[in-house]
Amino acid sequence: MKRHVLSAVVQNVPGVLAHVSGMLASRGYNIQSLAVGETEDANLSRMTFVVKASDEQLEQVRKQLEKIVTVVHVDDISSQDYVERDLMLLKVKAPAGGGRSEVRELAGIFRGRIVDVGQEAVMVEISGQERKIEAFIDLMRPFGILEVVRTGRIAMVRSREANGDVE
Repeated sequence: MKRHVLSAVVQNVPGVLAHVSGMLASRGYNIQSLAVGETEDANLSRMTFVVKASDEQLEQVRKQLEKIVTVVHVDDISSQDYVERDLMLLKVKAPAGGGRSEVRELAGIFRGRIVDVGQEAVMVEISGQERKIEAFIDLMRPFGILEVVRTGRIAMVRSREANGDVE
């Protein structure tokens, strides 16, 4: 079983998400990550989802997805050179003083930013690859994580003329 990132362009109509996720569930695939949003064309949305499957199983899934009327196109971008990102909001205990300074410093190291400050907690926004997000969560555990909210993974194939990460 291999991790596959699928990118599906679908019609921007009610019920598409339920239809696609239902088709995957009926075949026994667990969606590990899912993100949906409108594209540059208001009539279309892009669904990016991550599933674990063999290459052969995934090809079958891709063909089944493309049979759904509201699905325009499906690509397994895992085999291509692509950029992927997650977005996370994390609320952590950080009373005024040394603990708060340490959380702020760690957020800066991870290129995150504090987006809310309360009496006893701060909220940090961070984006990046899954392993970066997981590493930040691990560093925040000793402070006392109060809440975590994450988007699904989004991904885009790199331009052919690209020479690597710009970040």
